[in-house]
Amino acid sequence: MDVIAHATAHLRRGGLVAMPTETVYGLAAIARDADAVGRVFEAKGRPSTNPLIVHASTLEMARDCCASWPVAADALARAFWPGPLTLVLPKAQWVPEIVTAGGPTVAVRVPQHPLAIALLDAVGEPLVAPSANPSGYVSPTSVEHVRGVWPEERVVVLDGGACSGGLESTVLAVESAGVRVLRRGVLGGDELAKVAGVPLLDSESGGSGPLASPGLAGAHYQPALPLVLASTLDEADAWLGLGPACVLSAPGVPLAVDPPHQSMPMPADGESYARELYAAMRDADESGALRIVVCAPLASGAVWDAVRERLVRATAR
Repeated sequence: MDVIAHATAHLRRGGLVAMPTETVYGLAAIARDADAVGRVFEAKGRPSTNPLIVHASTLEMARDCCASWPVAADALARAFWPGPLTLVLPKAQWVPEIVTAGGPTVAVRVPQHPLAIALLDAVGEPLVAPSANPSGYVSPTSVEHVRGVWPEERVVVLDGGACSGGLESTVLAVESAGVRVLRRGVLGGDELAKVAGVPLLDSESGGSGPLASPGLAGAHYQPALPLVLASTLDEADAWLGLGPACVLSAPGVPLAVDPPHQSMPMPADGESYARELYAAMRDADESGALRIVVCAPLASGAVWDAVRERLVRATAR
C-alpha cells in the first residue's frame, strides 16, 4: 500500500495523521476542515485557546494562508524554508478561527522532511500539525514515541525515523515595526532580524487576548515525573538525597551516581543535545525513579537558550 496515498485519503475523510517533520512529529489534519481541526484539539486534550501552526509544502502555499506578505517575511521564508522557522502574519479569510484560537494572525511554516512535503503535496493544501502527543507532555521525536498513543483506526502514523532537530521551530511574529520572537528555537532572533532587514523587538508572552502562537502557554514539554533543574553539582547532590532520581548530566560531562540513582549522559554540543533532549526525558520517565534531575546547561547561544526555555517550562507544576 502507498503510505502517502493512504494517509492522504484518511485526511480527506476528516481523519488525523501523525506526520514526521525535522523538529518533532506532528498530529496533522487539513487546515481548511474546521471539524477535523477540532478532532486534533480533542485528541490531544489541547486548550482551544492555544493556536496551531499551519504547514505548507511551498512558499506559495504558505502565502495563501496570509492576508499580507511583507518584504521581511519573503526574505525570511526564502532564507530559512524549508526549515524550523514559523512566521506569524495576518491570517487569510479562509483560515478557520479554530486554527488561530480566534486571533487575527496565523502561524505558518514549510517543514524540512521528505515525508511531510510528500504528504502536503499529495493533499494539495495546508495542514495543521501540533506535536503528536497529549497536550503538555514531552514532544515525540521518533515514531516509537507516537505509536501506542493513538489507535490505528483514528490516526495513521507515517514512519519518518528520528527527527533531526528535536526542538520545535522558532516562532517569529512579523510586525510593522520589526520582528518578535514568540517561541525560541535553533534559529536565533538576532540572525533572523538581520536577514529580515528589520529591528528585533522585545519578546512578549502575550496579553489578555488570543495567543498568537504555540509555546506561549505556561507549563509544557513535561514528563510524567517531576523534573528539577540543578545549576551546580551541589544542587544535584541535594536532590539525590530525596530519593531515587534519574540524572541528565551536564552537556558532555557524565555524572557518576550510585544506585538507586541512574545517570544519563548528554551530548556536549547544542544541536546534538537539542536532538536528544526529549527522548532522554521520555526514557527518564520509564526509569522507575521518583524524579528527573537535569544538570542545567550553562552555555550561550540560540540553541542553548531554546533548550533552557523548554527545561524551565518542564519544571513548572
